[in-house]
Amino acid sequence: ALTGISELEPKGSMMTYRSSLVRNFLCVLILAMLVSVCADRAAAADANANTKKLRVLVVTGGHGFDKKVFPQTFAGHADIDVKFANGGKPFEDISKWDADVMVLYNFKQKISAKSKANFLKLLDRGVGLVCLHHAVAAYPDWEEYEKIIGATYSLKKGLVRNGMKYMRPVWKHGVDFNVRIEDRTHPITKGMKNFKIHDESYKGWVHHPGSHVLLTTDQPLNNHRLAWT
Repeated sequence: ALTGISELEPKGSMMTYRSSLVRNFLCVLILAMLVSVCADRAAAADANANTKKLRVLVVTGGHGFDKKVFPQTFAGHADIDVKFANGGKPFEDISKWDADVMVLYNFKQKISAKSKANFLKLLDRGVGLVCLHHAVAAYPDWEEYEKIIGATYSLKKGLVRNGMKYMRPVWKHGVDFNVRIEDRTHPITKGMKNFKIHDESYKGWVHHPGSHVLLTTDQPLNNHRLAWT
C-alpha cells in the first residue's frame, strides 16, 4: 500500500509527502486492525464450532441388551451429548427433533408410513445415521431401509425379493473376532489399528454392493464384512 507514494506527490513538496505518508500509514494500520479483528472473530467462531457438542439420539427397543454396560459406549466423550429413546416410536413426531445424529440399536419389526416418511425427512436434512448390531434386522418389510443401511438380515426363512432368495442368517454368542482395518485413511477409522473383540457373530446376511468397507474379520462364524459406509 505504501509503494510509489513519492511518485504521486509534486516534487519539492516535503510537507505533502509527509502528510500522504501519514495518511497511508494510518490506512495500513486500520486495515491491519480490521484483519486482526476478523482473524480473532474467525478463531472464536472456530473455537465455538469445535466446542459445540454433537447431539446424539440412541434408539433402542425390541431387543434385549445390557442396560448398564451399553450406555458406557457413549460415556467419557466431551464432544457429544447423548440421549436415549428406549422403545416407543421416535420417528412418529419430529416437530421438535434436535439431534444431529441418530444411532439405531433397535430391533423393531414394524414401522408406520408416517415414521417412514419422517425418517427419510431427517436424512434429507442431513441428520447422521449409525446402525449398530441387531438394528441391521429392524424393519424387515421396509425395502428402502435395507437400501439405506446397505444390508439385508432376513428373519424369514426362504425370503424371495426382487428375484433373489435370501437364506436365514445364523448367530452365535461369545465369539472372538480379529478385526482388520480396511481403510486407514477414512475419517471413521483413521488412526485405528487392528484389534480383537468378544461379541456375537452374524453369518449369512446379505451385504449390498456399492458400500465402502471399513472393517473386516477372518472369523468363519461371521460374514467377512463388519463395518461400512
